[in-house]
This record gives sequence, structure tokens and C-alpha cells, in this order.
Amino acid sequence: MSTEMKTDSGQTTNRPEDMSTKNSLLILAGIFITSAVAMFYVYLMFPELDESEKEHLRIPWDIEDAKLLGLVLDQYKDRYYFEVMFGIILVYIFLQTFAIPGSLFLSILSGFLFNFPAALILVCFCSALGATLCYLLSQLAGRRLVRRFLPERAALWSQQIDKHRGNLLSYMLFLRMTPFLPNWFINLVAPVIGVPLFPFAFGTFFGVAPPSVIAIQAGKTLHTMTSSSDAFSWTSVTRVPPVPPTTKICKIHYPKMCESNIINQLPAIARAAAQGKQIP
Repeated sequence: MSTEMKTDSGQTTNRPEDMSTKNSLLILAGIFITSAVAMFYVYLMFPELDESEKEHLRIPWDIEDAKLLGLVLDQYKDRYYFEVMFGIILVYIFLQTFAIPGSLFLSILSGFLFNFPAALILVCFCSALGATLCYLLSQLAGRRLVRRFLPERAALWSQQIDKHRGNLLSYMLFLRMTPFLPNWFINLVAPVIGVPLFPFAFGTFFGVAPPSVIAIQAGKTLHTMTSSSDAFSWTSVTRVPPVPPTTKICKIHYPKMCESNIINQLPAIARAAAQGKQIP
């Protein structure tokens, strides 16, 4: 039975497909609203702030917002350490889950507020969990949306995925450490083109570590920064620990996946991307 129908103007439409897309949008909107309500509840449970401080308690969209928010949270961190940390974790995961910009400034803010190990674990955990939730949302209700709004880009990336089926983990590490594909695109399209969840989540957790180290280190000098581009200065890059611990874990546990030469090029790629140079 044909699913095509003609409109009054003579154009052909696919009514069931349109309805499925609409249902997917409604599901995503419902989940988003529920999450936003939960975020607002956490905001209400936050310690009492002065009126002058409340105006800065919002998601940072630029470096100035991050500075002001950092100054406010720093005053409450000693007395409400876990409340402040939980608030940042929740906001970070929310942004990652719904592919909303702003997580870079939260990474910088984490470096400003917490010691280096805690900040790095926090950022890697939130990035991996948020990306995984975005992956699951796309798997649940985003397939039709991706095929409708991003068909060509998804098809091109699917070809690349097919070329790296034997070493998907190292390929995901490569993508997370380099600026070749935006993270929101990876999170949304990965389940649609058949990227398994485990290499996706594992590759995200370890792959975001090197660029996160740069952002966290930049948080240590948050007060003197004037633009987000300062986060990727050569001074910060020279302080980035080497990547071999990550690659060793990959090679020990997944030797077949890590035979590709890509994994050995990750340190040079990360530094080149941070400096704005051509990727080697």
C-alpha cells in the first residue's frame, strides 16, 4: 500500500514519515523540558545568594560569563563543595546531552574551581556521560531527524566509519582529540550509522582528555583571560601531559583496534590543532 499522498497543490507528501518526524520532535521536546525543570529545581535548592550574585548564576556563553560565575562559585565552594560540584556536573551533562554550546567554558571553570585531577575526571566523566545520553536520545528519537536534516553529511561519515570498522576505538579517540568533526554531530549521527556504544563512550572518555587538559590549565589563569582563544595558547599547550598513558591503555586492552598509525599521531595532532597549525 502506498504511503504517498497528494496535496491540493498537486505535490506528493509522505504523511506517515511526517508524523514520525513530528513524534520524534515531541519526544525530544518532552525530555528536554523535563530536564530543564530538573535543572531549575537544583537552582532553587542552591545556597542563598545575594541579588548581585544571582545575576551571574547562569550558563556561561563566553569567557566573561565564566569569569563572573567563577568568582561567585569560588566564594561558596569551601562551604558547599559538593553542591557546587554537583551543579556543574548537572549543567555540563545537560549541555552535552542536548548538544548545546558552552561546555568549553565549564571545562575552564572546572579548572578554576577544583584541583587538576578532580577537574580532569569531572570533565571526562561529564563529556562521556553527556555524549552517551545524546547518543541514546538520537537512537530513540533522532534517527528520522538525522536522515531528514543531515542525510548527506551522515552518508559521508558512514563511509569513513566503514573504513575503520576494525579499529573504531582508535578512530573515536582520533575524532575526539581533533577538530575534524564537531562533537554534536558525532553524538547525534553515531547511532544512526551503526557506531557501537562501547567504543563510542570509551573513546569519548579518553579522547576528550588532552583538549580538556588545555582548558583546565587555562582555568588556572581565568582572571587574566580576555577571550576564549587564550585557552589554547602555546603556554597552556606546553603544560599538557603526554598522551601515551591513554594510548597504552588502548593498546593493552584493544591491540587489534589500535594497530592503526592514527593512534601514534595523536599527541602531534592535539598540539597542532591547539596552535591552529595544519594537522600533520
